[in-house]
Amino acid sequence: MKILDWYILKRYLVTFVFTLFILIPIAIAIDIAEKIDEFIFHKDLGTLEIIKDYYVNFIIYYANTFMPLALFLATIFFTSKLSNNTEIVAITNAKISFRRFLHPYFIGATLVTVFALAMNHYVVPSSNEIRTEFEATYIKKRKVGENTVKDFSLQLSDSTYIYLKSYSFRLNSGNYFSIETYDGLELKEKLTANNIYWNSRDSTFKLSTYKYRKIYKEKDSIFSGVSLDTTFNFIPNDLIYKSTDAQEMSTPELIKFIDISKKRGISNLNSYLVEMYKRTSLPVSSYILTLIAVALAFKKKRGGLGVNMALGIGIMFIYVFLLKVSEVLGAVAGVASLLYVWFPNLLFGGVAAYLYNNARK
Repeated sequence: MKILDWYILKRYLVTFVFTLFILIPIAIAIDIAEKIDEFIFHKDLGTLEIIKDYYVNFIIYYANTFMPLALFLATIFFTSKLSNNTEIVAITNAKISFRRFLHPYFIGATLVTVFALAMNHYVVPSSNEIRTEFEATYIKKRKVGENTVKDFSLQLSDSTYIYLKSYSFRLNSGNYFSIETYDGLELKEKLTANNIYWNSRDSTFKLSTYKYRKIYKEKDSIFSGVSLDTTFNFIPNDLIYKSTDAQEMSTPELIKFIDISKKRGISNLNSYLVEMYKRTSLPVSSYILTLIAVALAFKKKRGGLGVNMALGIGIMFIYVFLLKVSEVLGAVAGVASLLYVWFPNLLFGGVAAYLYNNARK
């Protein structure tokens, strides 16, 4: 790398880190203002515990979320400074093309992207687990019905299905339970119970008022009783399907979970797919946003830095808006989640290509 490359790369990374360090304290200040009453209410909650269990993980989550946007604003800021100080004029007079000028920017974007990918796929999920557990304990109040599933069916294997009229996670019990085993389309055995209880100590289920029916070619065998202790190939947590759970799984765990859920016949896993695809699409956007920022700030404009920053903030808000809309639409059943998650990048990729061609000229 040449001296110019090191100069641009250093300013690129330093300005990026500085911008991130500005955004994070603002987010923390807003969050403290919202949650200070909850912190004071819990007398047993110490300052060290709040910082260690909540705000350390809060910083990890939001720093990773803000990373591409901080990069975008930082790139516009310091490239505009280069342009206003006529440093870019000297660079172009030295016969350095716009394409060559971009090299250190993309080296920096690669470093940020690789770091963000590692964080998104492995570090942030485990951090989210600690943060959400803290929120569930001290901040968020559970809504009525949040601890209950109703009319729930689950495919345990290619031939085994379960059904529950309702199940309470608070009471660890449900009612009107049935499990059926098939050979192709033919029912082979069925176990039903009026009530089912989960014993977490030994990971068993207790059935009350049960009936077991085994079907043969010429006759059926039926057994019934008041109580039965048994095990099944599922646990109560398998009955929960929420997008917040996806944020707490590392990518290998999430892929495994999606694969098992598909085999069990869960029809709408789009919220989990959105989370998985987003972990890659958001870091990759660093390249697109960097190119847009450099192309916008490369030429000196009347109004200088202020105009470029105003354009940058406007583009940033449009990108964030599209990002959130695409996530919501991608989580709807029956749609192509991958396309929706990557749509903002595809759209802004087209904008980046247009601006790149103009800047080259």
